[in-house]
Order: sequence, then structure tokens, then C-alpha cells
Amino acid sequence: MSHYHNLLVADQDAVCLITINRPEKLNALNKETIEELGQAIEEAEHNTDIRVIIITGSGTKAFIAGADISEFAHFDQAQGQALAAQGQKALFDRVANCSTPVIAAINGYALGGGLELAMAAHIRIAANEAKMGLPEVSLGVIPGYGGTQRLPELVGKGRALELICSAGMIDAQRAMEIGLVNSAVPAEDLMETAFKLANKIKRNAPIAIAHAIASVNAGSDPATDGYAQEKMAFGACFATEDFREGTSAFLEKRKANFIGK
Repeated sequence: MSHYHNLLVADQDAVCLITINRPEKLNALNKETIEELGQAIEEAEHNTDIRVIIITGSGTKAFIAGADISEFAHFDQAQGQALAAQGQKALFDRVANCSTPVIAAINGYALGGGLELAMAAHIRIAANEAKMGLPEVSLGVIPGYGGTQRLPELVGKGRALELICSAGMIDAQRAMEIGLVNSAVPAEDLMETAFKLANKIKRNAPIAIAHAIASVNAGSDPATDGYAQEKMAFGACFATEDFREGTSAFLEKRKANFIGK
């Protein structure tokens, strides 16, 4: 396992917990942290023992309180475009397309790039005290790590534009009402809730889950026929040992023991 300056990574019972560990900076995303997160996600995805990934922030104040503005305040147009492209490639698209399910456990402020990372995750659980928003337009810029694309998918175009254009924050309860997060729970129950969900997921066939993620993502890609992707992935599952094990276990009325990815 790699050593990270800005992350804590712990594997336990097939779940990889990645904690952004910059509490003095409210876990803000600087270039190094983005690169480290991308690497940690890639390592967990390729670790055959890991079935689920959970991302959270250290401390009680912030999940990720945005990007480290001091790193790019002096950038010009070309540098800004490169910043967005590099970040999306190194981390945000990697999370969204990860074949291992990624759960964002939002323990506090998730702003700007922090909310964009949570939206790239497959599932979001928030502490009741968490606050979420995309404040970029108050700085004279827009979300550049996928926020203008993923937020409308989750909450609809009108609500997305309201959040983006107002640069406002919403609480966890409102985020759950509009579909931005899957659930909101008391802070003391956040990690237990995330691990309970991870434990439910890890009992299922990991190759099938990977195909499901790819098929759902295909529906958001205008260049891809999501239904065609689903049919192909459905058929591919029939060639796996997990399919044989899953159907045999069902017919034999026993618990399935899936091999892994």
C-alpha cells in the first residue's frame, strides 16, 4: 500500500476507508491531494480483496471545504482549462467510473470540489450537520470538476442552476429531499451507516456490480447507447463463475459465496 501525505487509508473486511486528512485546511483539495486520491482509488479498485470504497473527511467540520484557491488564483485561461481537465482525469472521472462502488460519507462541509467529489461517488450519505454547495460563481468561475454535469443528473436542471447561480448552501435534509444525497443521519451514526451499506453491497457479486455501474453510467453518456450497454453487460454476466454460483446458491437455498473481482 502506498504512503500518502494527505490521506489515511485503511482496509477492513473488504472495505477500503479513505480519509482526506488536512483538517487544518478543512480538507481542501490541493493538487497533491487530488493526485493522491486518484491513486488511492485506483489501488483500491485493483485490489481483489476490496469490494467497497468509502471516502470521508477528517475532523468534524468538513468533508472537503472546496479546492485550495491559492493554487490557481493566478492562472490564465489555458491554465484554468488544463486544471479542470487534469483534475477530472486524475480523480473525478476515475471515481465515477470506478468498477468498485464508492460511497461518500459526508461528515461536514462539502463545497465546490468537495461536493463535486461526492457527486462523482456512486452513493452519498450525509451527516445531518453537513452543508453542501457550489460557491464557484461567487469567485468569478464555475464548477470545473464535473459539477455542472453531475448536479443536474441528480437533482434536475432547475434546482442545479439555482444552487450553482446562487452560490448558496443547503443542509443535509434539503439535500436528501432533492435527491443530492441518498440519506441524512446523525453525525454519530454516519460511519456506521456507511459501513452497514458497504457490508450489504459486498455480499453481492462484484463482477455484476461492476457491470451495473458501467451500465448506469452509460445512460448518462450521450455518445453511448445505455440499453445496448445493458444488454451486453447482462450477457457478459452469464460467462462468470459468480453467475453460476449465484444461481446455484438460489436453487440450492443457500448463501452464495462469490469469488471476487
